[in-house]
Amino acid sequence: MDILLKAENICYSVDEKISRRNKEEKHILKDISFSVIKGSILGISGESGSGKTTLAKIITGILIPTSGKIIFNDSNSDNSRTNKIQILFQNNGEILNPFRIIEDIIIEALLIRDKKINIEIEKKKNLSSVNFPEHLWKRRGFELSGGEMQRAALARIIAVKPELLILDEPFSAQDVESQQNLLNLFQDINKNFGITMICIVHNLKLIRKLADEMLIMYKGEIVERGKTKELFTEPRHPYTKFLLKAENYDLSYEEFIKMKLQ
Repeated sequence: MDILLKAENICYSVDEKISRRNKEEKHILKDISFSVIKGSILGISGESGSGKTTLAKIITGILIPTSGKIIFNDSNSDNSRTNKIQILFQNNGEILNPFRIIEDIIIEALLIRDKKINIEIEKKKNLSSVNFPEHLWKRRGFELSGGEMQRAALARIIAVKPELLILDEPFSAQDVESQQNLLNLFQDINKNFGITMICIVHNLKLIRKLADEMLIMYKGEIVERGKTKELFTEPRHPYTKFLLKAENYDLSYEEFIKMKLQ
C-alpha cells in the first residue's frame, strides 16, 4: 500500500491573552501522527474545538505547525503540496468569488492545470462529474443555492486534479436527501478520479458509509484510530463510545456530564 501523506508529531499552539500583561500558551493540537493510504478515504470526527479544521489547514499549508511535519509524496516541502492538496471548506465562499460566473471560474482552473487541453470538452466533463446542471453554468456564485454553490466549488477543486481532497464538514446544513446525494458523489469522485480524501465530519452515520479508516479526535489529540467497521463495532476509547451513544440517543445525562468534565 502506497502512503500519500504522513503527519509526524504535529503540534500547534497559540498565545492566549489572559490579562493585560500575561499570556498563556494554548495547545490546539498535541502530537498528532497518522498516515493516509493513496486512493483511500480517511474520516476524522470529534466535537467542535477538537482541532479537526486546524489539522486540515496544517495539511494544506495554510497554517504552519508549532512542531512536527507533514510529508506528502515522500517530501516535506510546502511547494510539493501546491495544487496537489485542495480543501472544500464548510463555507464555500472561501473558495468561490460570489460575483464571478461559474463557467469562467472552472475554465480558469482548467487552464491552471493544462493550457493545451480542449476547454469545452473538459469543462463539460468537469461540471457534469459533480452533477452541476448546464443552465447554471453562466450564473454567478451569489445567484446559487447553498447546495449548488457547494457543487460548483467542488468542480473548481476537481478541475486542478488534486491528489488529496479534504472535505471540511461537507454534510452540515444539508437535508437528508442532499446528504445522501453528496455521499454518493464523493464515492464516485474517489473511484472515478482516483482522488484520495480526508473527510471531517460530526455525522457518524454518514462517515461510516464513506470512510475506509477513522481518526477520533478529542481536545487536540487522536484518541482512537482504526478501520471504520472495527472502530464502530468495537470502540475502545471512552470518547468514541460517548460519540456513538450520543448518535443513537442512548446517552444518559450523567454520562454526558461526566465526559464533558474530563
